[in-house]
Amino acid sequence: MPKVCSECKQEYKESWGSWCKPCNSTRFKNDFDKWTSGNETIDKFIQDAQLNVDDFKKLIEWIPYDRFQDIKQIAKGGYGTIYYAMWVDGYIRRWDIKNQQWARHGQREVVLKKFDGIIDINDDFLNEIAIHLRSSKKSVSFYGITKDPKTHKYMMVLQYYKGGSLRNYLNNNFDNIQWNKKLSYLYNLAKEFSEIQKLNIVHHDFHPGNILKSSLESSFIHISDFGLSKLITENIKNPNPQKNIISGVLPYIAPEVLNGEEYTKAADVYSFAFVAYEIITGLLPYRDVSHDKDLAFKICNGFRPKIPFHTPKLITQIIMRCWDARITHRPTFEELYKELDKYYWDYNKNNNNNNNEITIQIKEAEEFFKNQTTTDTTITTSTNYKTHPQAIYTSRLLDFSDLPKPKNDENFEKKLEELTESFYQINASGDLDISNL
Repeated sequence: MPKVCSECKQEYKESWGSWCKPCNSTRFKNDFDKWTSGNETIDKFIQDAQLNVDDFKKLIEWIPYDRFQDIKQIAKGGYGTIYYAMWVDGYIRRWDIKNQQWARHGQREVVLKKFDGIIDINDDFLNEIAIHLRSSKKSVSFYGITKDPKTHKYMMVLQYYKGGSLRNYLNNNFDNIQWNKKLSYLYNLAKEFSEIQKLNIVHHDFHPGNILKSSLESSFIHISDFGLSKLITENIKNPNPQKNIISGVLPYIAPEVLNGEEYTKAADVYSFAFVAYEIITGLLPYRDVSHDKDLAFKICNGFRPKIPFHTPKLITQIIMRCWDARITHRPTFEELYKELDKYYWDYNKNNNNNNNEITIQIKEAEEFFKNQTTTDTTITTSTNYKTHPQAIYTSRLLDFSDLPKPKNDENFEKKLEELTESFYQINASGDLDISNL
């Protein structure tokens, strides 16, 4: 519904923040000479964003570092360091006409993200960050930019989620995660990606470390770091253009990307397979081997993790279809969302008291775990395995060359067909082996 501004008398689209774009743009412009980041590119980026913003939720600003309190490091990834902080002012919500000043949210917990090893923060880098961070309802809110006066490093100011990353949550809580929550995570991720990909946006670095939880108890999850892997790669000089330098976490990178092909929507689907594997099994993919060129070579030749044999067949099917080496055979996120949404509601019908196929398979999986004995050491679970010292699950630069053309294991199609035709059979091997070992 249109609303009339009490000051300029122009109509504007009403939003929760009562945001008159012409008036607010003028206010921001009048203040441009009152602040600077010390970097012309960053100043112009913020100014352009403020002149064009039509909703306070999309507003970014230059935030002086002294407006943050209780700053402490909480995480360090492959490309940067994350700090917790209390922003004493909070974000702008609207213009307070009576007091002629910005009305702000008030104290707000945020994270400060510092990028390490970036040669230059240029206009393209900043614009891509803004596009990706605003591209989904569940992506992480981007409030603005600040600068640490001691290190002289620029930092992004982002929304803080108490639940931390999905990876940490799985590592610490997997044995207590119920199946309805696992299915909820999967269909929500597929739904978010189906919406993101309609905007022709590709993530480039999708793994559980880039999925954040609102809180430990909540089922709501949020996807972060859209496109940053690509941007970081492009902003780091490559001394040898013959090398295929890519960026990310090796187990989640599609074989065609390892082989030098362009990152596509289908590559994000491949990554989803391994996120699903981790959510369902609690196991890190390729946890027992070094994440080096030898593993990349095997992946291109069809090597995949072993899916525990008791995993519901319908979920195993989804995982295998998503990590198919044949790009055109992978489902789309729209297809995945519809399928996983159905499984979620089928399972939860009548409080899980039903005879739907997914429910039967999940109950069999639960019964299997219930009947395990403490002396049975043949079953790998999330609480009794160790990772290889060179198994690295943070994003980094990878420079592989001369990898084989991607293909599936010779038995892949046969095993996928068998899954489609009949229920899985519990066998003495303990695993449904879809690797080429």
